Amino acid sequence: MKKTTFILLVILVIIINSAITEYLIEKSSNKEMQIPAQLVQDVAQDEFSHQDSNAINYYPHKQTIQSTDIFTRDNSITKAVRNVAPSVVSINVVKTEIVTSYDFFGPRSFFFDFFPRQYRQKVKSIGSGVIIDKDGYIITNAHVVKNATEIKVILPDSREFEGKIIGIDDLNDIAVLKIDGKSLPYATLGNSDDLIIGEWAIAFGNPFAFLIKNAEPSVTLGVISAVNRNFQMSDQGKIYKKMIQTDAAINPGNSGGPLTNINGELIGINTFIFTQSGGSEGIGFAIPIKRVKKIANELSTYGKIRSVWFGFKVQDISKILAINLHLKSTNGVLVSYVEKSSPAQEAGLKKGDVIIKINDIDIKSTDDAEMAVSDISVNETIKIVILRHNKQKTIYLTTKEHF
Repeated sequence: MKKTTFILLVILVIIINSAITEYLIEKSSNKEMQIPAQLVQDVAQDEFSHQDSNAINYYPHKQTIQSTDIFTRDNSITKAVRNVAPSVVSINVVKTEIVTSYDFFGPRSFFFDFFPRQYRQKVKSIGSGVIIDKDGYIITNAHVVKNATEIKVILPDSREFEGKIIGIDDLNDIAVLKIDGKSLPYATLGNSDDLIIGEWAIAFGNPFAFLIKNAEPSVTLGVISAVNRNFQMSDQGKIYKKMIQTDAAINPGNSGGPLTNINGELIGINTFIFTQSGGSEGIGFAIPIKRVKKIANELSTYGKIRSVWFGFKVQDISKILAINLHLKSTNGVLVSYVEKSSPAQEAGLKKGDVIIKINDIDIKSTDDAEMAVSDISVNETIKIVILRHNKQKTIYLTTKEHF
């Protein structure tokens, strides 16, 4: 009996000792692995503080969000938006339009309303624009501000300025405005000559701003769908050539806003869309920034687009004409007239020459020739490759202003 009791006591001591040992090991383990919550918060805050401070300011609205989550979602696109958005402006315009009224059924109609009556009417419209330098010069579309009697420019930070028209190129649908202000944000001008089909494109603007009542621009994302899109002269007398096509949504009110690449560089000015519904259908067009820069510089310097003088005329080459001139094909254009004392004559161009290249662009028709010189400015030199008596020759023509 005593022996049995002793054995039970020994077993009980072993069990108790084992339990105590296991408890101490578990407590020690928990103590080593436990990290104070304050320390976790400090580590996260320290990591956040080493990031771009602009990223923090990009989230001004109050909401509960883990700091590290911001940086898992921040990317090249959001950084481009952050850099460009402050320079995108809303342009509120009051225009005076002449309205024609026909009233054949009112009183006195036979004697007084046989001819239509015209009267002036004020019309409000809205568009977008982008500030391009610290002095407050703004690029927008000509159709946004043409015939404007009042122009109000509103920045995303809610500052409002009176806009002054510096110049309008109605043909190319570009206008330059100016505002007077301090610490004005402005966009970085990029290059539209090296665009890649399929690269990201970001469109900015203020669509339906009358309804939204907010000066902060909207952003839409797409790709460069095509380049060098050319169109016939519009009913409004505008020429759209070498246009950038994008599927980034461009909606009413976006006209004049910037199109940028993923680096936040301005590559075009949003201008028009193809649509059957009246809204964006993924076929929008922007004027390349290379042409915009030349036009803006001309308007800022001279207040107008100076007329370029070449001093020659060309015509297409028909099959019969090619045979008579002993040409191998109908490619090229025939110089049909050279003006005396003109830049063309000074360059050595002669009647009967066949132009096959202008600035390394192949010329197959008069449309090609017109497109090749469409962006040429006054005092600019162009390289022309011609055939004269079936021998190739290169000449250089420097344009002048035509008075």
